[in-house]
Amino acid sequence: MTTVRRPLPVLLAWAVAAALALSAWGPRDRTTWFLETVWVLVGLPLIVLTWRRFPLTDLLCCLLAAHALVLIVGGHYTYAQVPLGDWVRDTFGLERNPYDRFGHLMQGFVPAVLVRELLSRTSPLRGSRWLAPLTVCACLAFSAVFEMLEWAAAVTGGQAADAFLATQGDVWDTQWDMFCALIGATVSVLVLSRPHDRQLAVTSSYSGAGSTSAPRTSTSDTRPRHP
Repeated sequence: MTTVRRPLPVLLAWAVAAALALSAWGPRDRTTWFLETVWVLVGLPLIVLTWRRFPLTDLLCCLLAAHALVLIVGGHYTYAQVPLGDWVRDTFGLERNPYDRFGHLMQGFVPAVLVRELLSRTSPLRGSRWLAPLTVCACLAFSAVFEMLEWAAAVTGGQAADAFLATQGDVWDTQWDMFCALIGATVSVLVLSRPHDRQLAVTSSYSGAGSTSAPRTSTSDTRPRHP
């Protein structure tokens, strides 16, 4: 397998690590910070540890870094109190801070490329018509699981979990969150599939990804024998 130096993923990893460290300095709610950034705390080391065996495309690296920053900012301020969201609410006369909605759009938009890459490189679905709908379904399933985790946090934490839930008094917040994730995943598949396919081809060409085993050779000769 040919090793190719790629500075972009390294720079993105250091940027995310630096942002994560800064966000841990004086967050508004320490528990909320941990619950929102745990995906980054687990995901970044996992990507680093598996990089040699399974390097990701630059497109996916950029999206994962962007999503990590969204989670980090939301964890530091809590989603309902992100200053940028307050500015958008006041500028456009909205009823609530929309940063939470944006976060759930990203929850569909970015994982769609991640799921698509995993399925394309580890299953027979690459080039299949089933790849797109299964990708969207997987993202919607993940969103539903995340809402169940929020439900569990609400049951166990009571009012202490309000900052993590970020419902802002909306009784339909759970449904809106899953709908935003569905929109994000659908748009991602429609817009990014072609450039993603091009990057998958490039990544496979120099990493050997997706071909972890050598071609099978027959152990017996089944051709008819002639006397």
